[in-house]
Amino acid sequence: MGKWSVRLLAAVLMVMPLAACTTAPSGDKGGVSVGGKATADGPSRLQTVKDRGKLICGVEGTIPGFSFVDTSGAYSGLDVDTCRAVAAAVFGTAEEIDSKIEFRNLDSTTRFPALQNGEVDMLARNTTWTASRDASGGNGLEFAPTTFYDGQGILAKTSSGVTTLKDMDGKAICVETGTTTELNLATRSTELGITIEEVKFQDSNATFAAYGEGRCEAITSDRSQLAAKRTGLPNPEEHVLLDDVLSKEPLGPVTLNNDSAWYDVVRWVTFGLIQAEEFGITQANVEEKVTDKSPDVKMFLGAEGDLGKQLDLPPDFMVHAIKAAGNYGEIYDRNIGEALKIERGQNKLWTDGGLMYSPPFR
Repeated sequence: MGKWSVRLLAAVLMVMPLAACTTAPSGDKGGVSVGGKATADGPSRLQTVKDRGKLICGVEGTIPGFSFVDTSGAYSGLDVDTCRAVAAAVFGTAEEIDSKIEFRNLDSTTRFPALQNGEVDMLARNTTWTASRDASGGNGLEFAPTTFYDGQGILAKTSSGVTTLKDMDGKAICVETGTTTELNLATRSTELGITIEEVKFQDSNATFAAYGEGRCEAITSDRSQLAAKRTGLPNPEEHVLLDDVLSKEPLGPVTLNNDSAWYDVVRWVTFGLIQAEEFGITQANVEEKVTDKSPDVKMFLGAEGDLGKQLDLPPDFMVHAIKAAGNYGEIYDRNIGEALKIERGQNKLWTDGGLMYSPPFR
């Protein structure tokens, strides 16, 4: 073999492994091309969820109104219903939807690793949207629309005499580690020039247990979580939620960066719950609304247009999502308004002076 033949053969051999490692388009599955929806590491998580036949959703699991599992193993809450809506949209059914979902309880220190290593498909737990978490150089997360606008608060025993954060100077406060709550407390304390002893715990149950045992004069967390957890204390009326709001805490579903196909599904199903309320579409009337005269409603529910196809979902994906969970207002009222008596405030629709707003489904 001549030297040029040897060089040619060597060049071919060098190229072959690269070609073998390249993911070829997967072709047409069920009439929808998946080839253009691959991430750098392979197919979109959307295809993984479909192939598995089940959505694995990371939740907190111990916060009434948001994600709570009772003694029978049944899950409920706003975050849980968000998971149900996404699963119903993906699988095109609202029937026995919990059989299509696996809930995983994750504390504040395990939630991001569980998402990053693929243990869960998405997070729907009290997770605050921040720049460092969103940035590709930070946690590398993608935040879907905010489902609850919150703020950090302080719960204290009425007998403690604490009425503001400044009253906590020299006192102990219980806080969950690995959270924005911990960082915000340090920032506000520095601004006020006070010193607080932080008693840290890895999960919310341990944090509240320590507070209930008197190991700290107060506890800090999202105001909604404090209101929810207070209902489980022996004498809830002996604890007061202070007026101080220490931060902005926009909470919502989370996926990983660099998978736009899956992120788009989670994002637009979440927006869809908000838009359904604006359209007046409920669990009870969603099927009859499919024949509504409004072109916008028809497109939203899949009677016209191809939004479902563009998202690689069934045409009527929002019909199934609404049947499984209801619209945003129904989800809020059922889990938070009625159960926790927390007024909607800034979580009202934009048409009612709130912050809940969906881009057009067009």
